[in-house]
Amino acid sequence: MDLYDAAKPLLFRLPPETAHGIVHGGLAAVQDTPVASALAQRYAVDDDRLAVTAFGERFPNPVGVAAGFDKNAEAPGALASLGFGHVEVGGVTAEPQDGNPRPRMFRLGDDEALVNRMGLNNEGAAVVGERLAATDVGVPLGVNVAKTERVDGGDAPADYREAYEQVADGGDFFVVNVSCPNSKGFRELQNRDSMEAILGELVDAGASPLLVKLSPDLPEPAVADALEVVNDLDLDGVVATNTTTDRPASLRSPEAAEDGGLSGEPIENEATRMVQFVAERVDVPVIGVGGVSSAEGTYRKIRAGASLVQLYTGLVYEGPTLAREINEGLVDLLAEDGVDSVEDAVGADL
Repeated sequence: MDLYDAAKPLLFRLPPETAHGIVHGGLAAVQDTPVASALAQRYAVDDDRLAVTAFGERFPNPVGVAAGFDKNAEAPGALASLGFGHVEVGGVTAEPQDGNPRPRMFRLGDDEALVNRMGLNNEGAAVVGERLAATDVGVPLGVNVAKTERVDGGDAPADYREAYEQVADGGDFFVVNVSCPNSKGFRELQNRDSMEAILGELVDAGASPLLVKLSPDLPEPAVADALEVVNDLDLDGVVATNTTTDRPASLRSPEAAEDGGLSGEPIENEATRMVQFVAERVDVPVIGVGGVSSAEGTYRKIRAGASLVQLYTGLVYEGPTLAREINEGLVDLLAEDGVDSVEDAVGADL
């Protein structure tokens, strides 16, 4: 029996943010120790069929950790040792932020989902940048940058640039978060003019590879507008998608009534549909996020057009074996379909 299986009932008796802090703290404690090396031997799946090249980086497998799990870049190496092919840290803002008042994370156990309204709590880009400069992760490392809450929309481009410049030396790719549903002032950032100003400022700053993370709550015409900006500015990729404020009728947990962004199994199908919508309109790699918790779901996103996938909520419910299980399952699915590699499967259903 896996250690996490034994600990899970106890962790799930704690408030979700407290439980996350315990798990995250344990990972941070073993980073750069022999324990991390032992974890990598147990969880890493070494198979060239899983490798993906995107944004000029080689990813040993397509499964990564989404932003939000390691906000302050305290454990990216330990997460990589669990078999993940990349890790995205953040969201990071130019200034430190406390985020929203607690409680601000809610576990929807009957639905294998989370609702969070964290509010981009983080130690600030200067601290995170220094930490990243001293970190050797071993897999591609993404940095998610976001707007400081107190900054008005008109000053957002300069604020994003300030955050980026403080973490620029520590990331292998950079994700611009204009879609956080849990922090003030983000809704207006998703119109075309605002996105052009923010992304254009970062292009001018030399941010590369540069991706943008989109909201699943945008109507399709607005998503299409955003993708035109991606094409016009020659960005390097798209992350689809962030958490959603929608509440599917299928939800059973009473915590579904809490305000915040929903993640996990209930949004899987809609997130995969969004991946396909995006992939049909851009010629750059897409990172699929939303409800990833199995090899089969991961494979559907890949066939829908995702070169890479990311997860967070699935890790909460399934534990540290998840990346290994997904990667082993992907190898089997590729073999069943007679496909030579993950890269050959990307967009097969388009």
